[in-house]
Amino acid sequence: MRRPVALRLQAALGTLALAAAAGVVLTMPETASAAAGGATGYATQNGGTTGGAGGQTVRATTGTAIHQALCGRADSSTPIVIEVEGTINHGNTSKVSGDSCNTAADKIELKQVSNITIVGVGGGAVFDQLGIHIRESSNIIIQNVTVRNVKKSGSPTSNGGDAIGMESDVRNVWVDHSTLEASGGESEGYDGLFDMKDNTQYVTLSYSVLRNSGRGGLIGSSESDRSNGYVTFHHNLYENIDSRAPLLRGGVAHMYNNHYVSLNKSGINSRAGAKAKVDNNYFEDSKDVLGTFYTDEAGSWQVSGNIFDNVTWSEPGGDNNPAGPDPQSNTTVSIPYSYTLDDASCVPSVVSGTAGANKGLKVSDGSCTPQSPDPTDPGPTDPTDPTDPTDPTDPDPTDPPSGTNLSIGAGSDGSSKASGTSYGNVRDGDLGTYWSPAGTTGSVSVKWSSARTVGKINIREAAGSEGTVGSYRVLNHDTGAVLASGSGAGVIAFSPVSLEKITFEITGASGTPKVAEFETYAG
Repeated sequence: MRRPVALRLQAALGTLALAAAAGVVLTMPETASAAAGGATGYATQNGGTTGGAGGQTVRATTGTAIHQALCGRADSSTPIVIEVEGTINHGNTSKVSGDSCNTAADKIELKQVSNITIVGVGGGAVFDQLGIHIRESSNIIIQNVTVRNVKKSGSPTSNGGDAIGMESDVRNVWVDHSTLEASGGESEGYDGLFDMKDNTQYVTLSYSVLRNSGRGGLIGSSESDRSNGYVTFHHNLYENIDSRAPLLRGGVAHMYNNHYVSLNKSGINSRAGAKAKVDNNYFEDSKDVLGTFYTDEAGSWQVSGNIFDNVTWSEPGGDNNPAGPDPQSNTTVSIPYSYTLDDASCVPSVVSGTAGANKGLKVSDGSCTPQSPDPTDPGPTDPTDPTDPTDPTDPDPTDPPSGTNLSIGAGSDGSSKASGTSYGNVRDGDLGTYWSPAGTTGSVSVKWSSARTVGKINIREAAGSEGTVGSYRVLNHDTGAVLASGSGAGVIAFSPVSLEKITFEITGASGTPKVAEFETYAG
């Protein structure tokens, strides 16, 4: 059974050049208000999400102080926990400059940074008409905060109208026990409450409230923006939302134990090839809570255990493909992490007692009764630790491949390609042809029309480019799980897994890589 854990927030003695007048002080963590449960869902994948754990703890009462805390670190990846109390608004949020930050005056800017926790403490943290913008960043936790009435038009404006917005190569974000709310739709100047765009992955939204908005949130800004995904939504309340709860373009999302009330036009909108796993949710007094809407580019869903209470469904046709009135699964989605489901019948009461800011960070353990966080649990095991029994890389990666190269005759695609190269060159059995990314990093995939069991791959570089590939990750593209990571091309082994698509992602290189063959084997 998954148990909540305590995020170890440790204050470190030291010097941090932050002015007290700006509203920031060093502080010891408050156990009751700053303790945080461990990340859940897809935020536990790709190395996990720990935020600023182990770093210095700083108290901030203004937006400027938050920016100063970011800018006062040794570098942009130095862990830090920023405890926030009070109201953060345009009047107390200024741009701060420094080598470890890249901030802006009209929003809380987490840009090109990593290893950060922002947690509301004391009497609460309210970001009033001021959004939180995460861009080109990783390992971020936002917890126990309220973000309200962020506008994209009118005055004042902030963050494109998003309460929390993520874009441009964002990885591993956990937003928990927060309240995101607007006071209307686009005509009143508001946009989304929780948006992810342009290659944002491994995100969890848990125990939060999203209300009174025309748009709950999206994953992918257009039908072509399909590089986002691996997002978990659990134990959230969506209330009085017109649509986008969420809108999912491409990618995979898992929604479980959420309470949806008054979805006025549509709810979970899976489109453009997206896959949604929808488990044990409670939909109430709403319309078209699941399906593909406003497009002819269909998505899919796997459903189980949901309750539909006074839900109405429109007739299918044109750009409208509702899943109801009797929703049935039309895909399967494999989830790489463990989770415990509450019965859908108790979801309204459990969510009411746990979701939102200033609820004491209470969680559910599947018993239908809110629980306080457990401060004694040491947290999840480290998936990169070779002594961990869950370590996926037990097989010897130096063993030479044997058996049939499953890539021959398969399909392939990728994130980018240099002029004159082709994704198909990595599966044609010809070492004289190759794929290169448009720059020094990128990804290439091998895919099949039905699942194959793969336990070993062999990355062969083209003649003359040997040693160019640096750091890499091997991904189960179906689930987002990281099967292996390391550096250098060659044979890479992992526990055999059944999948339809496997991805080799180059995250570092000494030049432009040239992958001649991406061979796949059963193991």
